[in-house]
Amino acid sequence: MINSSFTARAMAALASLSLLSFPLYAQDDAKSSSKEEGNRNVMLNASSANGPREIQIGLPSADVNVLENGLPVTYATNPHSVNTVWRGDASLSHNGLLKISETAITTGNIGYAVNSFTQLGQDGFHTNINYKMNHFGQQEFSVNLNGGMGKGWYYSANMYQDFDPGTFKIKSSQYQDRTQIYKFALTKRYDGNRGELTAMWHYANSHPAYTYATQSAPFIYSGDGGVKEYGKFKLGTTSYLPVNSDMVYVDMKDGQMKTTSLYDYIENRSNNFSLMNTYNWDNGLQLKTLVRFDHAHGALVYQTPMSLIQVAGNSQYAYKYLDAMGQEQTYNGEYVQTRMSCLNSGSINELLFTNELSKRFKTSTLRFGLNEWYYHIDYTSNTTMYDQSVPDDGSYAIRLYDSNLRSSYFYDFNKNASEFYRGHENKLAFYVTHDWNITPKLNAYYGARFEWQRLKGVNAADPYGTSNGDYARFTNYYIGATNANGFKITPTDIDYNWFNYDFTAALTYKLTDKFGFTGDFTYIVQHPKFENFSSATMPNTNKITVPLGRAGIYYNNSWLSLTSLFSYISKTNNNSTLNLQHGSEIKAAPLAFDIRTIGWTTDLVAKPFKGAEVHFLFTWQEPTYKKYETSVTFSDGYVGTINATGNKVAEIPQVLIEFDPSYMITKDIKVWTSWRYFGKTYANLNDAYYFGSHWETFGGVNWQVNKHLGLGVDVVNFLNQTGAKGTIAGSELVTKEEVQAANNYAGRLLTGSYLRPFTVEFTASLKF
Repeated sequence: MINSSFTARAMAALASLSLLSFPLYAQDDAKSSSKEEGNRNVMLNASSANGPREIQIGLPSADVNVLENGLPVTYATNPHSVNTVWRGDASLSHNGLLKISETAITTGNIGYAVNSFTQLGQDGFHTNINYKMNHFGQQEFSVNLNGGMGKGWYYSANMYQDFDPGTFKIKSSQYQDRTQIYKFALTKRYDGNRGELTAMWHYANSHPAYTYATQSAPFIYSGDGGVKEYGKFKLGTTSYLPVNSDMVYVDMKDGQMKTTSLYDYIENRSNNFSLMNTYNWDNGLQLKTLVRFDHAHGALVYQTPMSLIQVAGNSQYAYKYLDAMGQEQTYNGEYVQTRMSCLNSGSINELLFTNELSKRFKTSTLRFGLNEWYYHIDYTSNTTMYDQSVPDDGSYAIRLYDSNLRSSYFYDFNKNASEFYRGHENKLAFYVTHDWNITPKLNAYYGARFEWQRLKGVNAADPYGTSNGDYARFTNYYIGATNANGFKITPTDIDYNWFNYDFTAALTYKLTDKFGFTGDFTYIVQHPKFENFSSATMPNTNKITVPLGRAGIYYNNSWLSLTSLFSYISKTNNNSTLNLQHGSEIKAAPLAFDIRTIGWTTDLVAKPFKGAEVHFLFTWQEPTYKKYETSVTFSDGYVGTINATGNKVAEIPQVLIEFDPSYMITKDIKVWTSWRYFGKTYANLNDAYYFGSHWETFGGVNWQVNKHLGLGVDVVNFLNQTGAKGTIAGSELVTKEEVQAANNYAGRLLTGSYLRPFTVEFTASLKF
């Protein structure tokens, strides 16, 4: 299911990780050999209370890359999102950000990756307890206990618990996030500590309703990029979900009508077992072996706003609802919101294996790696529509039905964006890198990855490449159903073998001890992932190419580190599907589009005086659709056409600024703030709507009371900015001419997502 200008998979992506927003950090030998970037504050997230941050790149969001112990925590984030199995908690000994080139070579994915490692056992006994609460009632805590058992044996036990009601109460779930994660690791260090073998069990159970079901709200569009709140409806602190908790749907697999609740359906479970072995020889040779098997059930529920209908005074509509006594009542409100619920779920088995051999020489490090990653999934997305009230008094919405058309709340089962696929994807890859100090002034890093991608299974798509005729979705669609033409819906076989490859190279030249030149280039070739075969139309199976490069200068002295780079990135054949709406009808429009972004970024870290540190990052970028064209024909003959070629990419600003000052008042007390500026962003494909600039702000005070206890008070959105972001629901076909003709739609009620509200958080950490 894909809505607006970005995909459902993009929404699942908790962190779109940036080429243009990150410095190269290759100013000296130590940093050029590092696999990670610095100064990124990856867990300061203005969209989520417990996930990695989203950082713009000039490309649409994709699957977030989060690694733990060298392996992706989930193979694909739809339907098994990262936040359901991983948190930046006390179970981690390290949490950083992997460079683009390193991510490309070792995983075959695009962008930066959050790079984390589990806290393993150490000599003695150690305890780490982290606790966080906020003024909305969230309670989050994590515990790590680790120590030695004698004769080279060590243990580590971890528990994470999150009870998060969100920033407003919803009636359909007790919590907007209820997650529990348990890990236990047993480690044997052998052969004089040259070798380390770890077996780890990891179990997670998560109900993340907040991420995909609650992030929408009505607001009044001002016409100049700003928004105003609608009556007493407060953005970010008022629920826009109906008071009813049930959802009725038709199962794509068997055609049975079923009832569930948001909390029950969105349950994610993961039960995985890992083996990790590292051995170091005295001659600088190291061998790492990682293997993980995961048996999981993944689920996402989208409650996507579609049309916002003005019904007051319009006799065409006759909306009703049932009161608490079961009596039919007439709805007298001014607006009705239509919603499409997408109930995504899948049974998943993953077997991921990586073997890596590296050798340190006097002036270089050579590395060889092998990935064998197997992913099997049985996936469906059941879709259902319902209508709801739009209360301007801040009360809970209620479900409605138009008595002229139907007598029940739910309708159009699986008609619009239902999905199905089953089978496996296998990636066998070999990679090599060489980090070489050619001279004391010149460092080179280069590498390559060669990957065989095998994809085999079935889906419910037209094998001839169109979604018209017998393969089109219809009301009560399911595998085995018969359409109006007497055609029986049966799975379609899919079977592909592709060769993918990635190349990367970086050079750093020290002109002086303080000044030099730096640049890097990465070229990635991919093919569609299994999840791209989920909709009613086969995806474009041509290769996907991503060239990305940067070049610039750096300067270092005792108190300043500065990098300034020009950047380029593009991507071809982005497979996507839009849900285009005309009247009350929704049609899925598949397409493959291209994007190009050029930019310039300057990054500096300064320590102007004792105790003070400032990080500043400025980015200018111009993300543009180079090819974005599609159309669908609706039942009344109207042709909905999209031609966004040459338009600025929706949701991605041209100007980004980060400003992170901090000061140590004493050796134990630190005050800090983080300011992020996002320039004007377009809110639909035709660049008809836009949102003005806004700040995302964080700040806090941290006090290390003694060597055991640390306390903190953090504030999210301390400027208390309210407003909208992302895209406008149901606006895909709206053009600039329509908006201008209607006086820029000033004063019109619209629906979209919003900024995270002012939040005060209290943290405590106890270590001994």
